[in-house]
Amino acid sequence: MDQLINLKSVVSSLVFAVIGFVVFIIGFYAFDKFTPYNLWHELTKQKNVALAIVVASVSLGTAIIIAAAIHG
Repeated sequence: MDQLINLKSVVSSLVFAVIGFVVFIIGFYAFDKFTPYNLWHELTKQKNVALAIVVASVSLGTAIIIAAAIHG
């Protein structure tokens, strides 16, 4: 009998999502360590918009690379 939702596919998707999220967080912390200042302080306290744009660009680039790696 055909199932509407394949349990193996759901579990596989959740595992890859968790792995991708962990790799993304590690990449963000690595980017934070390579910068000469505290990113979180600059973004929240100093309201540095230019830095926020750079961080968003790096985040999107990292997410695209992870998605391509997971997708195959």
